[in-house]
Amino acid sequence: MGELEDAVMTRVWKWNRPVTVREVLEDLQQERSIAYTTVMTVLDNLHQKGWVRREAEGRAYRYEAVSTRAAYAAALMNEAWSRSDNPAAALVAFFGMMSPEQREALSDAVRMVAGPDNPPSDEGGQGR
Repeated sequence: MGELEDAVMTRVWKWNRPVTVREVLEDLQQERSIAYTTVMTVLDNLHQKGWVRREAEGRAYRYEAVSTRAAYAAALMNEAWSRSDNPAAALVAFFGMMSPEQREALSDAVRMVAGPDNPPSDEGGQGR
């Protein structure tokens, strides 16, 4: 996703409701000079890529996110990880970039995925 697509999607995700080109345009114009047709093209491109769905409302459309920002981030991480020739090394490098808060969130996520009947192992002695 390009920078402008991300800026548009950020608003769609933040508002969490169907939005019009005009609404996105007015919000974006607080940060930059941008034309209505540019926002319309970006939303059309996002629709064609499957990131938003749209529903006609009069002569315009209302756009709504197909998935969450978290799902988008997960897809990006999975794509990057799957392209690595050494996934374990990529994960170690990624974990090394994480803040303590991010590592805590990761630990929480692993516990949620593992479930209460299958707690994650602590083979590396890295317990809390």
